[in-house]
Amino acid sequence: MRRLGSRTTSAWSHRLRRLGLALLVLLSNDPARAAEVLLTGIEDSPGVRAFTAALAQQRPNDQIRFVPLAQMPEPGRLPPATRLILLDPPSLDWRLKDKQGPATLVLRISRLQAMQRLGSGSPANLSLLWSDPPLSRQLRLIREIMPQARRIGVLYTRDSEFLLSELHQAARPLGLEIVPQRWDDTSDSRPLQSLLRNSDVLLGLDDPTLYNPRTAKNLLLSSYARQLALIGPNAGFVKAGSLASTYSDQSDWLAILDGLLDRAPSGWPGSLYPPRFKVLSNPQVARSLGIEPIDEASLAIRLAEGETRP
Repeated sequence: MRRLGSRTTSAWSHRLRRLGLALLVLLSNDPARAAEVLLTGIEDSPGVRAFTAALAQQRPNDQIRFVPLAQMPEPGRLPPATRLILLDPPSLDWRLKDKQGPATLVLRISRLQAMQRLGSGSPANLSLLWSDPPLSRQLRLIREIMPQARRIGVLYTRDSEFLLSELHQAARPLGLEIVPQRWDDTSDSRPLQSLLRNSDVLLGLDDPTLYNPRTAKNLLLSSYARQLALIGPNAGFVKAGSLASTYSDQSDWLAILDGLLDRAPSGWPGSLYPPRFKVLSNPQVARSLGIEPIDEASLAIRLAEGETRP
């Protein structure tokens, strides 16, 4: 009997050891566990270092580091299992020079920047995380803040014209009319004045030719002279004098990256608008336009709920 018990115990011990080895193999192959995460960009700044440190603190089991773009090898020489995160357009240009290389997250790239580099397509191993808010979200922001507005004026250039069809499609179910106006020469204010006469509100596209420090004064003074609000194109312009915009901050992007890095790269989307976002408004501008104070937090919740409903 003792021998039988001893043999039974030995057999169980052997099985447990084999099960333990199998579990170790499975865990080592689990993409959601420890990974080599490499961030790169042309700028090696305190802000970039702080972002990398915050991501490392959020994912202590991963090996996370930042390497300046000037010190990076060719993409094809990186280990295939590396999770590569690009922080700026120059790093995307570097990545596109080599078809080989690991799966890559392109962080905070605008639709216009992607169109200029990729056209309407995208390499299979790239996942584009858009910096500009979805047009449908910005239109719903307008409807929430100014429900009486119907004609949405939109300035565009040759570079941003491709966004108009999407904008028309997003406006239709909201009962909004898009009034487009091409503005290639920003030193000529006539196209802007024409649009202002035919619009209830302006919606800014993330087109740096139109919306930049040089054009900001003319855009803002001209629109508010006619008591028209400008929505967007980003949080920076709200601080400069536009009424409001949706945007994603560092905490949102860290949460988005955390979720993506928990998944195998094969499950990364080809492109993604940040599902986490906030609303920023300019109270002084709202008062000057006779608009009620905007409760940014509750408005962001309502907009998010509208996106998750079937």
